[in-house]
Amino acid sequence: MNYGVREPERLGETKLPDGRLLGWAEWGPADGTPVLFCPGAATSRWLGFGGDVVDAAGVRLISVDRPGLGASDPAPGRTLTDWATDIRHLIQERALGTPLVVGFSQGAPFALALAAHGLVDAVAVVSGSDELAHPRFAHSLNPQVRGMVDAVTADPDTAEASFADFGSADTLWDLITTTSPDTDLAVYTDPVFQHAFRRAMDEAFTQGPAGYARDTALAMNRWPFDPADLTVPVDLWYGGKDTSPTHSPDLGESLTRTLPNATRHLLPTAGGSLLWTHAEPILRRLLAHIR
Repeated sequence: MNYGVREPERLGETKLPDGRLLGWAEWGPADGTPVLFCPGAATSRWLGFGGDVVDAAGVRLISVDRPGLGASDPAPGRTLTDWATDIRHLIQERALGTPLVVGFSQGAPFALALAAHGLVDAVAVVSGSDELAHPRFAHSLNPQVRGMVDAVTADPDTAEASFADFGSADTLWDLITTTSPDTDLAVYTDPVFQHAFRRAMDEAFTQGPAGYARDTALAMNRWPFDPADLTVPVDLWYGGKDTSPTHSPDLGESLTRTLPNATRHLLPTAGGSLLWTHAEPILRRLLAHIR
C-alpha cells in the first residue's frame, strides 16, 4: 500500500515582505478548494496525504515548510503569531481566499494559530499535539514530556538549544518507530511510505536542527491565543491506539470542550497514523464546512 503518499505535483517558494522564502508543495487540481497543511514535527513539504483522493474531492492540498525547515528560510525567535503573519502573506500572494487547514501532530498549534487570526474557514486537527503546558495536563504528561515542558517554562532559550542538540532525522525516526504501536508501524515501515517519510525528514534538516528546535519550543509552551476564542469549526481526529507521548494526553477530549465549535472523532482501532489511513473522511468532513 502507498497510504496516499505520492510526489508533489507542484513545488515553489513565495517571497515574504522581509525577503525570506516560504517553501510549499501542492497536490490536486490547481483550481481546487485550497487546503493548507501544517505537517508534523521535523517533516517537510514533501510528505503529503490523501494523494489518492484529492483529485476526486477537488482539493488543492498545499503543504508549507515552517521557517528553518526544508525550503523555508529561517526566522530565529519566531512565534506562532509570526507564523500566522507569514501565512497571511502566502494566502494573499497566491490568491487562496479563505482556505481550510489541516494540522497533523506538532502541526496542530500552527493550524489553530491560523484560525485564531481569522485566516481559515475551518480546521482539522489530526493526532494533534495539545497545549501541553496548560495546567489541565499538570499531572497527566509522560515524565519525559513533562521535563521538556518544564524546561521550556524555566528557560526557553536553553531548552531550545537542548532540542537542537537532540534533533536529527535519524534520532527522531528511531523515536517514532520505538514508541509506535503495531497499527502505526504497519504504515510507517511500509516501503513506499517509509521512503516518503524519511525523505521529508531528511529535507527538514537540510538547514540543521534549529527549525525543528524552534517548533518544539513553541509546541511545548503556552499558546499565544485562547482556544475558547476560536469560532470556526474544528474537527479533532484521534485514534484510540495512538501511543505518542507528545500528542494530546486525553486524545482531544478537554480541547474539544474548550473550543466553542468543535467535534471530536475518536476512532477506536486507529493509531496516530490515521491521517494516512483515513484521509478521505477527514477531507470530506473538512470540505463540508465551506461557507
